[in-house]
Amino acid sequence: MKSASSIKIAFFDTKPYDRVSFDAQNLSFGFQLHYFPSHLTEVTVPLCKGYDAVCVFVNDQVTGPVIEALVKLKVPLLALRSAGFNNVDLRAAKGRLAVTRVPSYSPHGVAEHAIAMMMTLNRNTHRAFYRTRDSNFSINGLMGFDMFGKTAGIVGTGQIGRIVCEILLGFGMKVQAHDPYPSEEWAREKGVEMVDLGTLYKNADIISLHCPLTPENIHMINRGTIKLMKTGVMIINTGRGQLIRTEDLLEALRDEKVANAGLDVYEEEIDYFFEDFSSSVVKDNVLARLLTYPNVLVTSHQAFFTKEALANIATTTLENLRSFFLDGKLVNEVATES
Repeated sequence: MKSASSIKIAFFDTKPYDRVSFDAQNLSFGFQLHYFPSHLTEVTVPLCKGYDAVCVFVNDQVTGPVIEALVKLKVPLLALRSAGFNNVDLRAAKGRLAVTRVPSYSPHGVAEHAIAMMMTLNRNTHRAFYRTRDSNFSINGLMGFDMFGKTAGIVGTGQIGRIVCEILLGFGMKVQAHDPYPSEEWAREKGVEMVDLGTLYKNADIISLHCPLTPENIHMINRGTIKLMKTGVMIINTGRGQLIRTEDLLEALRDEKVANAGLDVYEEEIDYFFEDFSSSVVKDNVLARLLTYPNVLVTSHQAFFTKEALANIATTTLENLRSFFLDGKLVNEVATES
């Protein structure tokens, strides 16, 4: 069995904060960590030669051909430093490549970011910030609404969704939630009403998405479901970009069916999020149009981005690696599909 100091891990799509966090936590593990700033793709996968494991993030596309290449390079483990795994071809990995993830790293951080987006859009604090910096102290056009007494619709009641529900209940909001596997006991205890999606869409003043992306819910927010919603609804998405068909959202924003949208994720984010394009042109027309709407708030997949989250991601990822290589155990395994 190898020692920790002899195990080489290749990290892809790394930023300076990833390195700082993982290097700090690795003092307790002793692995050899090598960082690549590029995404893991069919082009970059040859860089994995000679490594014992590969660690990726949400915008690395671990497709069938990439997995095939990793198998040929005799890499036994793919370690995700994220909770989501929709960017991995699990069918191709089955029986050939072990896959682990970080199931929970900052549920409070993500929930709090979703709330921050709601409050920012409602009270127009993002617009007020720029006005006052230009010595414009007019409040015309910045009117919001009391969240107290309004209805929130929360899609997904995992750890993050539950925290969002509890915060909004503290605001005095009515909270309806939908989950395919609801915890009725938790809902009764907290005063959350579990409903079907149609009812949630019909009643909610604010809809916030906190569910994983599955084949069943791709583009769950679309022209048809938006028609079911209240005129003036606010939509928040800190889940996965493909939960919303962005073209349909733009149409609804233009027609004022949707009053506000807060998007921490975007269905075509891979080419833009986490990168600096301030000196170039955003060539994605849909994203460029979103950025022109004063009632749309886009953040760059930063809901998870807290000190606590980065430490938890690093510790759990490295613990998954230690368990696999030193104990012969798969901890936090992503079940591959048949």
